[in-house]
Order: sequence, then C-alpha cells, then structure tokens
Amino acid sequence: MLAAALLFAPAAVEAGPRHHHSSGHHSSGHHAKPHHAAAHKRHRLPAGPIEIPGGQYAPVSWDQVPGWDSDDQLAAFKTFQASCRPVLARRKPMPDTKALGSSLVAPCRAARVAEISDAAQARRFFERHFLPLQISRVGEDAGFVTGYYEPIVDGSRVQTDVYNVPVYRRPSNLFVRGYSQGAGLPNGGPVYRKIGRRKLVPYYDRAEIEDGAIAGRGLEICWLKSQTDLLFSQIQGSARVRLEDGSFVRINYDAHNGYPYTPVGRILIDRGIIPKEQMSMQRIREWMDANPDGAKELRRANRSFVFFREVRLKDDDEAVGAQGVPLTPGRSIAVDKGLHVYGTPFFITGELPVEAPEAKTPFRRLMIAQDTGSAIIGPARADLYFGAGAEAGAVAGRMRHPIRFVMLLPNSLDPVARGRTMPLPEPRPSARIAKQFPPTPVAKDKPVEADAAKPTATPATKPASPLEGSAQAVPTPQARPDAAPAASPKRTHRRPHRHRHHRRHR
Repeated sequence: MLAAALLFAPAAVEAGPRHHHSSGHHSSGHHAKPHHAAAHKRHRLPAGPIEIPGGQYAPVSWDQVPGWDSDDQLAAFKTFQASCRPVLARRKPMPDTKALGSSLVAPCRAARVAEISDAAQARRFFERHFLPLQISRVGEDAGFVTGYYEPIVDGSRVQTDVYNVPVYRRPSNLFVRGYSQGAGLPNGGPVYRKIGRRKLVPYYDRAEIEDGAIAGRGLEICWLKSQTDLLFSQIQGSARVRLEDGSFVRINYDAHNGYPYTPVGRILIDRGIIPKEQMSMQRIREWMDANPDGAKELRRANRSFVFFREVRLKDDDEAVGAQGVPLTPGRSIAVDKGLHVYGTPFFITGELPVEAPEAKTPFRRLMIAQDTGSAIIGPARADLYFGAGAEAGAVAGRMRHPIRFVMLLPNSLDPVARGRTMPLPEPRPSARIAKQFPPTPVAKDKPVEADAAKPTATPATKPASPLEGSAQAVPTPQARPDAAPAASPKRTHRRPHRHRHHRRHR
C-alpha cells in the first residue's frame, strides 16, 4: 500500500544551511554489569557526520528523548522484526544515496535471534543496537505528520445499478521509462501510453478515465457505489471492499497515471469553502456528498489517478505497506523513500489530536518506517498508520501537525567512515598565485551606498504556515573578485609567459 497523497499537503519549506553537530563515542561496559553498561549506552553518541540530504541532525542521549522510558517498545520490536524479513532477504546493497545504506542488516540479525518478552527487554535491545539522532529539515526545529488509514467500502464483483464505479488494475499500455511492465513502478514521475509502435504520449488523466477512456478492456477488479469512495481509496492507497456476501476484496496501490497529486482539501480551503482549522477528511466527504456537481469538478481538478492490484489477505489482516509487510496500526509510518530505508525506527514525540479534534494527546512512540507516499517528502515527514475502518479514518483525518523526530541510527553504521567519502573543499591558492589576482580597490572619491556595503540576504524559507515553523534568513557571501586583474604589470622574468598561460587555464 502507498500512503496517502494527502488531502491537504503542507507546503514544502526550503531553508538555508545549518551546521551539523557530532560528538565522540563513549565506551560501553560488559553485559555482566548491566547497570553500568546501560549508563554508558544511554549516553553513547555518534562520532562523525552522516549524509541526510535536506536534513540537519543533533545527537542526543536516550535520557534526552522525552517519553522513551514510558513507551511500550515491545510492540515496536515486533513491528521491527516484521520489517527485518525483507531487509535480510535483500540481496543487493542499498544505494549510497541513503544515509543508513545497508546498516540495518546487523540489528536485524540480532532481532531475529533475540528473546524479547517485555517492554524493558525491547527497550534495552534498541539502546544496545542504535544511537538516537534528533532530525529535522534544515532550518526547522520540528518535523510534520499526517495520518492515513485503510477505508472499508461496499462493492460488488459485477456492475449493477448501485455499484457502477470501476476499480481499475494497471493497464497493459501504461509505460514508465526504464521499467519493465511487470516491475514495480515509482510513485512519481511521468507515465506514458504507446500509440502505434513507437510513439509515447502522456497517459490519460482522471477526467478522461472517468469518461471511459479505458473502459471495456477487462481491467475492472470490482465496482464501488461512488466516485467519492474510489477517490478516498486512491488517496489512502488501499481499501477493503466489502462484497454483498460479506466477504472482502483487498486492493493495494499498484501504479499511477503520471500526474502530480493536487490536494482536494487545499482547493476547498483556497476557495473559502471549508476553513483551514475545520479541514478534515470527514468534512471533505460531507461536502462532496452534498454537492455532486461540485464534487465532480473538484475530483477532476486532481488529474492524478491510481490503479490497484488485488491482494490475497485474510479479512482481518492489515494493509500491506510499500516494504511488502502488513502494517501495524499505531506503529507503522510512511516516510520519504528517497531519503530513508524501510525498517528504520523513528521515535516521534509531541502532542496530537488523537482522542478528539481539539485534544492535545501526548504522543511519544517508537514507530517503524514501512510505507511511503507521493506527498511524504523530507527527512522529518511521516504519515502515521491508524488501522482500518471509519474510527481509524476519523483519527487519521485530523492529523496535520508539527512534531519532533528522533531517528535511530544503527551502531553498525560508522559515521566517521561515511564522512570520509564527503568531498573536500578546493584548496586555497598559494600566496604567489594570489598576488596575480589582487582585489579591485574601491575608488576613494566615490561614496559607497550604505545598502551596498551590506551583504545581501535571501529568505531562508518560503513563507511558512504557523504549523510549519520558521527559520532565519542566511546571508549570501559577497561576490568574488574578477578572475583577471584590470591591468597586468609588465613582467621581467625569463620566459615566464608559457608557464603562466598554461597554469592559468588548467
């Protein structure tokens, strides 16, 4: 399943650079002295930099993670064990573009043989095999979370007067460059259909598909009552379709038509139809049910369309995430798969409206990355999975809040070794070369404008909403002097010109 391409996705925030922090490792004691060993382990910090594109991190000790000692890490450990199966089964190493690489293999091997029966043992397991790093987007203090769930909708295996909205499987004429048709496709980027033998054009958009562009080709998995049910199933990435005989059809995300998702909730906010503070999935559904013509126009403003595959699961099994394992309500999250590795533990701490729309319920929980979504972008961005059905949907629908992330870094990852692969800055020119390029002096008789004397500043972030935090502007450096001096002094050295000429143009 692919987590929600969100109903109300927050604006992406870009910020200027901020220094990373690091500290040395502390040695740990032997297991024969558990009290002293735990004391050392709880303060063990990474020794060098890791690479998290667009992110900043700060090492912390376990004692500095609010709520760490009160969480039920046994539930998180079982979820982590489920993620370890595909981690250990993977034959190819993870790309170097991801900070953790293949470093989860070591703690997964330990988890496979560990005998863990209570929360305290599970907590010690994570403390023994991981280091805590507080992580956020560059220039921000917190991350951002939304929620998702698995809808339960009524449907039929055959088309009837009541059930007449088709759920389509992936068409055979859908192509993504660089991928075979039978392979798993990316959840972003252009998608094409073939005309003739060679010509590729963009695939049909939502309006064209709703109007029957691919109808009658035997692609229908089942039929639903309304386009609204289909839209919400596509937004969540999966659904349980309850048939008339009481059995279920499980559908999971398989592909999309290549158009970026347009958050329908954002459209309603921008048009002044639903206030931002009242926005939820329930409000969107209520408005669409009460305004059929407006709902059609709203759906088609989002040109993205999702195709499904049928999943053979028991009726009481949970949805399957992008990692290929069943999700755990309250413990599984969707993350940016371009930055993070499936199976990575994240401790998320803050206040969320779990118990009621206006509640500030303490949320301090260890979660495991097992899914992704096209709107889940950034190092501290997650979609929390709440389970299946209307109650889970009500809770998930009101989640869009800032919150703090602590990523658990495996001990098997050597941050110093990864730091050695980072490119070094270019060396400064020698004193002799520098003399050949003196800075251009400022004329004394020409006054310098007060504003020109100051370094130019650019905003560190785009305008952010109150939920997204803020960051200070970072000044840009002053322009470098011209590469060539205004006038070259006459040279008296013996035959120097050839050497200077080649050295200057290397």
